[in-house]
Amino acid sequence: MRPPKTTPMNPQLSTFWSLPTEQVLQQMHSTISGLSRQDAKQRLSEYGANRLKQKHKSSAWMLLLNQFKSPIILILIFAAVLSIFLKDAADAIIILAIVFISGLLGFWQERGASNAVEKLLALVQVKATVLRDGKSQEIPTEEIVRGDIVVLCAGKNIPGDCLVLESKDLSVDEAALTGETYPVDKLSGLLPAETGLAQRTNSLYMGTNVISGTAKAVVVHTGKETEFGKVSERLKLRPPETEFEIGLGKFGYFLMEVTLILVVLIFVANVYLHRPVLESFLFSLALAVGLTPQLLPAIVSVNLARGAKKMAKKQVIVKRLPAIENFGSMNVFCTDKTGTLTEGEVKIHSAVDVEGKESVGVGESPPLGVASPQATRVLLYAYLNAASESGYVNPIDAAIREYKTFDISGYQKLDEVAYDFNRKRLSILFKKESTHLIITKGALKNILDVCSNVEIVEGKTIDIADQRQKLHQQAEELGSRGFRALGVAYRDFNQDSFSKDDETNMTFLGYLALFDPPKPGIADTLKELQLLGITPKMITGDSKAVAMSIIHQVGLPKPKALTGSELEKLSDEALMHQVQQTNVFAEVEPNQKERIIIALKKAGNVVGYLGDGINDASALHAADVGISVESAVDVAKEAADIVLMEKDLNVLVEGVKEGRITFANTLKYVFMATSANFGNMFSMAGISLFLPFLPLLPSQILLTNLLTDFPELTIATDRVDRELVNKPRRMDIKFIRNFMIVFGLLSSIFDYLTFAALLLLLQAQPEQFRTGWFLESVISASLVVLVVRTRQSIFNSKPGKYLLMATLATIGVTIIIPWTPLARVFGFQPLPLNFMLVLGAIVVFYVTAAENIKRVFYNHVKF
Repeated sequence: MRPPKTTPMNPQLSTFWSLPTEQVLQQMHSTISGLSRQDAKQRLSEYGANRLKQKHKSSAWMLLLNQFKSPIILILIFAAVLSIFLKDAADAIIILAIVFISGLLGFWQERGASNAVEKLLALVQVKATVLRDGKSQEIPTEEIVRGDIVVLCAGKNIPGDCLVLESKDLSVDEAALTGETYPVDKLSGLLPAETGLAQRTNSLYMGTNVISGTAKAVVVHTGKETEFGKVSERLKLRPPETEFEIGLGKFGYFLMEVTLILVVLIFVANVYLHRPVLESFLFSLALAVGLTPQLLPAIVSVNLARGAKKMAKKQVIVKRLPAIENFGSMNVFCTDKTGTLTEGEVKIHSAVDVEGKESVGVGESPPLGVASPQATRVLLYAYLNAASESGYVNPIDAAIREYKTFDISGYQKLDEVAYDFNRKRLSILFKKESTHLIITKGALKNILDVCSNVEIVEGKTIDIADQRQKLHQQAEELGSRGFRALGVAYRDFNQDSFSKDDETNMTFLGYLALFDPPKPGIADTLKELQLLGITPKMITGDSKAVAMSIIHQVGLPKPKALTGSELEKLSDEALMHQVQQTNVFAEVEPNQKERIIIALKKAGNVVGYLGDGINDASALHAADVGISVESAVDVAKEAADIVLMEKDLNVLVEGVKEGRITFANTLKYVFMATSANFGNMFSMAGISLFLPFLPLLPSQILLTNLLTDFPELTIATDRVDRELVNKPRRMDIKFIRNFMIVFGLLSSIFDYLTFAALLLLLQAQPEQFRTGWFLESVISASLVVLVVRTRQSIFNSKPGKYLLMATLATIGVTIIIPWTPLARVFGFQPLPLNFMLVLGAIVVFYVTAAENIKRVFYNHVKF
């Protein structure tokens, strides 16, 4: 397939913000009704997908070549090829064959893993709304092409660099591109060509998102040609490494240092002992291959992919594989309230006037009449506002429209200032007969902030100054009953249009009491999270009274709350201590969520955050594990590492368990690579200094390494002990180093016992020694896998079916090899019965000792 080419673009479009919309559409060969489907398909095929980094379809060869990119492997291949020309070609060909087979095994595993992950990611594609053939439709953002007309609303990502064609109260967050903290208002129009990026109010840019309002825009640039694409190309940005990735990196560097020092010393010593230089070099390199856990990348990829597939079956889609490990390590889980702890279906309980009189509540009688005329007006004005809004779609407006309907045919909507997360208000201007009226509803505090009067009865108002305490007390009383209070206000006006600056001198009318009951069974789910060692914390914009009411209903023990205003007064250091004891954060502003997450991380926690709103993106980025839901707005879904197909904490619990299983199985390979395998190679390096011959030939070392790797390829399918799932664990290099020292040393002790038995007791010749050592090392390394895979007794914790089968198959093949034609190829020979009995006794003794040492080790070393 030929690569996408660069579109020939009129140079004027490099400053598209300075051109009339008609000219831009003409040069893009587009119209206000969008492209045809056929034209869009052709452009996508010709110029490539809308990605910052193009995918390479023919990646199989690169994946195969990557198996051989290790410097040690490359040097070994070079040395083997050199030996073909300088000495016996047979050994060199055997070495190359084994290296190639090992590479194929790694390729087969990683190829399957990458294919599985691609299928999973397709389930959670972020989509954009475009006009095709004049009709609105949703397509993956990757299929956006130049000339597309995109339809935008609150929560949508901007899919490319665009020129605004028309807009209504459009506000965009451009912090990711410009660093500007506050949302920027956008509208159509012309600007000078020299206008700076942050001042281009008629332009929209990829990597930003809509906070409020609606718009139509034409896409001018996509992919790497966008402003965001140019920045990412220059910086070559990559996601920050997870804690597990950092731990693996440290582990790799530690092994590399040990390996290089050992290899150099062995090579120098063998040359000093006047052994053939090329043979000594190949022996040293073969040892290095044996010491290096070269299957670790493949094992990690397979474990993560398998974990992702199992999590997908439980409605948890992993977007970024390394996040699985953090998911399993998570010990603090922060979530919003609505839809997670509660049903997520906001309902109106009643309307309440400023005297505290309510309309008929849900469950009391059908809302056909009301107890207070003022409460009727609260409902009417709230209904007018909710029924006429055209900006940010939200469940509160839907609940108002469903609760009670009014005949509003006499009202004409003139203008609207859409809801945004700074004002937390929605205002609409109406005309009725000869009067103009602004009706505003929103968060109570934000409504009261713009009110100067309170309406006692229709036509009679008083100054709000003396009433504020009373109004707040009524809201607190509603909150203590589990209701969230919204404010409703109005203002007489005398013009046909208005702006948010006109939201002043308003008259407070009353409250709407909302309720959202806890989900059935949520208390049990939270208890299960706590049993898994995860502390749940709630972060909400609702009042402290409402938050505490919900927390008591769901059964969180001894809740301690911190409000946004209290949080604002704390220094970062003080907050770091406070967040540990606090499990309810109420009345929190959007920008405070990120601060809470960062404080929890600095306090030493692995933090997960579940969010689905526009204002959750920064907190999702800051968390160790950003979690969203399939129904979330684009900006939240894009920022998340993990997407739940259902907004249900039971789904999350299952995902955490799978994350821990994946983590445990990945760590098993590390333990295996640092125990018998490492001990065997270390022992071989040491004994080579004292023998008049090489303890194993280079080809025999590589065969040993290949056979001991084979059972470890099935580790992703292994069973995991319940105790490893019951609490979060983290990558601990100190623990791994201690494990390697103890079990590597134990392996070496029995290796030298084998050497002594072969040389002193059995008087083995070089070929017999190599055969005996090969049998003992492979069989013992294979069996000890069954020991180190679990903390429990080998008899109490059964291995997975495939791991057990692979281990037994490896042992069988190892025993048979000296009796087959392969024996001559590799330099082995059949051993007498007394050799086999002695070696068998050593293996049994070694496995028994490893089992007992394991019990002592875990009693003294905690992990």
